Amino acid sequence: MQATLEPRGNQTSVLDIPVDGMTCASCVGRVEKAIAAVPGVTRAQVNLATGRAQVAGGDATAIAAAIRAAGYEPAETEVNLSITGMTCASCVGRVEKALRGVPGVLAANVNLATERATVQLADPTAVLALIAAIAAAGYQAEPLGASANPRADMQERREAEQSELGRAVVIAALATLPLMVIEMGPHLSETFHHWLLGIADIFTLKVTAFALASIVLFWPGLRFFLKGGPALLRGAPDMNALVMIGAGAAYLYSAVATFRPGWLPEGTAHTYFETGAVIVTLILLGRWFEARAKGRTSAAISRLVTLQARTARVLRDGIESEIAVEEVRVGDLVLVRPGEKVPVDGEVVEGSSYVDESMVTGEPAPAHKSAGASVIGGTINRNGALRFRAEKVGADTLLAQILRMVEAAQGAKLPIQALVDRVTNWFVPAVILVSAITFAAWLYFGPSPALTYALVNAVAVLIVACPCAMGLATPTSIMVGTGKAAELGILFRQGAALQSLSGISTIAFDKTGTLTKGTPEVTQVVAAAGFDETETLRLAASAESASEHPSAEAIVDEAARRGLTLATTSDFQAEPGMGIEATVEGRRVAVGSKRLMRRLGIDPDGFAARAEALAREGQSPLYAAIDGKLAGLIAVADQIKPGTPAAVESLRRLGLRIVMVTGDNRGTAEAIARRLGIDEVRAEALPTEKARIVADLQGDGSRRVAFVGDGINDAPALAQADVGIAMGAGTDIAIESADIVLISGDLRHVPEAIALSKATMTNIRQNLGWAFGYNVLLIPVAAGLLYPLWGVLMSPVFASFAMAFSSVSVLANALRLKRFTGQPRTEESGPANVPATA
Repeated sequence: MQATLEPRGNQTSVLDIPVDGMTCASCVGRVEKAIAAVPGVTRAQVNLATGRAQVAGGDATAIAAAIRAAGYEPAETEVNLSITGMTCASCVGRVEKALRGVPGVLAANVNLATERATVQLADPTAVLALIAAIAAAGYQAEPLGASANPRADMQERREAEQSELGRAVVIAALATLPLMVIEMGPHLSETFHHWLLGIADIFTLKVTAFALASIVLFWPGLRFFLKGGPALLRGAPDMNALVMIGAGAAYLYSAVATFRPGWLPEGTAHTYFETGAVIVTLILLGRWFEARAKGRTSAAISRLVTLQARTARVLRDGIESEIAVEEVRVGDLVLVRPGEKVPVDGEVVEGSSYVDESMVTGEPAPAHKSAGASVIGGTINRNGALRFRAEKVGADTLLAQILRMVEAAQGAKLPIQALVDRVTNWFVPAVILVSAITFAAWLYFGPSPALTYALVNAVAVLIVACPCAMGLATPTSIMVGTGKAAELGILFRQGAALQSLSGISTIAFDKTGTLTKGTPEVTQVVAAAGFDETETLRLAASAESASEHPSAEAIVDEAARRGLTLATTSDFQAEPGMGIEATVEGRRVAVGSKRLMRRLGIDPDGFAARAEALAREGQSPLYAAIDGKLAGLIAVADQIKPGTPAAVESLRRLGLRIVMVTGDNRGTAEAIARRLGIDEVRAEALPTEKARIVADLQGDGSRRVAFVGDGINDAPALAQADVGIAMGAGTDIAIESADIVLISGDLRHVPEAIALSKATMTNIRQNLGWAFGYNVLLIPVAAGLLYPLWGVLMSPVFASFAMAFSSVSVLANALRLKRFTGQPRTEESGPANVPATA
C-alpha cells in the first residue's frame, strides 16, 4: 500500500530512505505528513511494502529528524572513505562541506590524522556521489573495505607518501644548498663575495640562482602549485595556496629583478630566490617529519593488526592441515603448539597451557587454559599444546571487534573540536587578507625600499600561518590516547567518551558481577559439637547436588575443591525459599535457612551469634542438619573481585562520589559498601529503576555520571549515564549500550581509564593552546608589528621553519601519551578474596 503527496514545485534530487517501524497504512500517512512538513520538500512517496520513502527536495538531516519525531526510524548506512590530498585543517572543513552537500548525507566527519571520512547516509546508493563531491573539492577518495585488506593498503600508501616526501626533501635540499651559497654567501663574507665575482659576473650568478630556484619550486615544490592553484580558483584556499602564493611571489619578484629590473622602482631590484626555495624545502621537511609522526600515532592499530595469525592448523575428517586463517570455519578443531598464536576465538577441548593475553586484555600474567576455558585469537600459547573448537572467526573474533572499536574511536570528533572547526573555516582566507593588508601597509607607510619590505613581510605572513597544527591538535591525541587505552585493555567504543570521562564527578557501580565475581562461593564451614567439618560438607554437598540453586552449586564446588567424593542421593525435596532435604547413604540431610530448621523441629540458636555476624558482613548463612540434629553452618557469599578494593580506593583519591546501585536487599548491599568504603547505596532497584537512579544522580545535568555494569539489567543505566562502562565478560547487550568496555573485567582499569582520559584532554588542550597561540603571536610578528618598537622583522625563511616546527611539535606532544602507565597497581591488604554475598 502506498500514498503520494503531490509535487509542490519543480522536481529536485530524490532521496530513497528505508524507514523502519511502519506496520499499516496509517503509518504511511504519518510518515508522509511528517516529511511533507520539512521545508524544501516538494514530493514525498512512502511505500509500506518496500518500507521506503522517496523524497524530492529538503535537507536529508531534517527529513530524518522528522521521521524520528513521527515515531519511526530512518535506516542509516555508514560509509567509510579513505581521503588523500588533505594537508591542513582547512582541507578537513572543505571535504566535510562537500560531503554534507551531497543529497542523502545525514552527517559527515573527516579526520586529518587518520585521513578518513565517516559518512552517515540515508540513501545507501550515494557512495559514488560522495567520491565525486570530494573530487570536485580537489581531493581523492575511495571506499574503505573495497580492497581485500584496507588496513594494509592504507599502511602501504602512508609508507609510499613518506618515501616520496623523503625523495622530494633530498632533491630540494641539493638544489637549495648551492642557492643559499650564491645568495647569502656574499652577505656573510666580503672575501667570499669577491671570490664569487671572480668566477662569474652578477647576472650569471642571478641566472644560476633562478635555475636552482626553478628546480626546487617546479619539481619537488610543484605539488603546492598543483593543489594550491585549483583551491584558490575555487575560492577555497588551503595551506598549499599559502605556500604557493608566498614562495611564488618571492620567485616572481626575483625573476623580474633578474631579467627586467627596469620594471621595478629604483633601488628595489633585489633577488629572493633563496627565500622561495628554502620555504619549499623546510615545509617539505616538516611534512616528512609529520608523515613519520602520523605513522607512530597509529602504532597501536599496527600492533593489533600484527597480532592476527596468518594461518591455522585444523583437524578435519581426522586429517591435520594448515590453512589460511580466513578459511577457518565455526566448529573446526584447531591445534595450537607452544609458541604459536591462537588463530581464532574458541573453547579448549583438550590440553593445558598458559596463554599470554596481555596485548588483548592488558593483563601481564599469562592465563591458565584447560578444557572448557575460552581462548582469544591473536594471543600467544606459551608452553603446552592446546586443541580447541573454533567459535568465532573472521570479523566476529574479539581482536577484529577491538580493531573496529579502536578505529571508530580514533576517527571520532570530540566536542572540543567544534571550536577548531569554526576557526579553521575562515583561517586561511583571513591569513591571505592579513597578508594583503601587510603588503599595502608596508608599501604606503614603510621605509625605503618600501616594495621590498612589503613583499618580504607579506610572504612571511603567508608562510608563518599554520592551520596544519590546529587540524592535528585534537585527532592525533585521540589516536594515541585510544590506542594506548587498547593496549591497557580499555576500549573506547565512542570517541566522545574520552572527553566526557575526564569531567565526571560521580561514578555508580552495579554490584553483582561488577564489584563482585557474580557467582557465590563457600567462605567457611563450621561444624557443631559432635560433627566433623569435612563429613558435614560432604553430606551437604551430596544432598545439594540435585539442586540448581546458585548456593547449592557453591557448596558442591567447595566439596570438589577439597577433593571430596559425593554420594548418591534419594528422596530429594526442595522447599522454595527455604532449602532442600534428601537421603544420603541412609541418612536424612537438610540444608537451608533458619526457617527450614525450625519447620523440621531443629533449634538453630546454637549458631545465632555466628549467623548474625556473617549477615552483617554480607554473607548468607546456611544451616546443615543430619538425622534431625544441627550439624553445621555453611557461609556462602559472592566474593568481591580481587581488584575491586584497590579500584575503589583509587577512585576515592580522585575525589569522585562513589555510589552502589543494586537489586540486592539493603542489608547485603550496605555490608558490601562498608567493606569497600562506599558511602552511598541505592539498593533493591529494579532494572528500569537503575536508569532513573542514574538520572537522579545527574540532577539537572550539571553533574556528569559514569555507570559501570555487566548485565542485561544494567543496559538502561549504561545508556542513561554520561559515560557507560561495561565489563568485557558481561552480556552483549550491556557492551552495546556502553561507551567504554573493560576487556579483562578488572575494575582497576576504571581509574586507569579516567586518568588516561584526563591525560588525553590535557594533551589536547596543550596542543590547541600551542597551535592557536603560535598563530596569534607569530602572524602579527611576521606582519611587522614589532618593527616600529624594536626594528624586529621576521624573515620568510625563519617563518617557514617555524611553520614546519609547529606541526611537528603538536605531533610530538601527542606521542608523549604513549608513555602513559596508568594508576599503580597496589596489593590489597588482607586476603585476595574479600567476601561479599550471593
